[in-house]
Amino acid sequence: MHVNARFWDRLAPRYARMQVRDPDAYERKLAMTRAFLGPEAQVFEFGCGTGTTALKHARHAGHVTAIDCAPAMIGIARQKAAEAGIGNVEFRVGDLADMPDSPGAYDMVMAHNVLHLLPDRSGALARVRRMLKPGGVFVSSTACAAGAPRLFRWVAKAGHALGLLPLFNLLTADGLRAEIAAAGFEIVEDWRPEGGRAPVLFLIARKPA
Repeated sequence: MHVNARFWDRLAPRYARMQVRDPDAYERKLAMTRAFLGPEAQVFEFGCGTGTTALKHARHAGHVTAIDCAPAMIGIARQKAAEAGIGNVEFRVGDLADMPDSPGAYDMVMAHNVLHLLPDRSGALARVRRMLKPGGVFVSSTACAAGAPRLFRWVAKAGHALGLLPLFNLLTADGLRAEIAAAGFEIVEDWRPEGGRAPVLFLIARKPA
């Protein structure tokens, strides 16, 4: 099992119990995303965790496929779907880099709290673009922590170097916008919650029709 999967597997039970830190910001992101959904929409999410966001959107879409590298996260997500009686979501254990190519299969691809954890963002963004239909959208919410306190930055780097923490790239908002534009997307929604404990950039970017 990949080191990241082991880390998130250990964290899964506590992660599932955590409350949303900023409920108002979360609800706004849900609403902004739903403006691009419809009853026939095919949605893919990678790094889905315990499935909360996938399940929130499933009622507004045709079908949602959601993956995570941690089996424990997927186990909790499947249980939540069963308890809620939501049948149009498929949760799978997997990593984006290992998924078979499915060109033009999805109307929306989502990546929440995951882009800053990827070792190859450019490769991931290229794959997302291939997966989307022309005119489809990529929805992301990403920690941009390059300006975080020095102690946080040191812990993130040292923890990863020692094999204790997953990779945490210290991104800037401008840098991430530039990466997504360079991957061939047009940014159509760009929002940063104010007053949150972590600097987060929420983007919706469209693949040209």
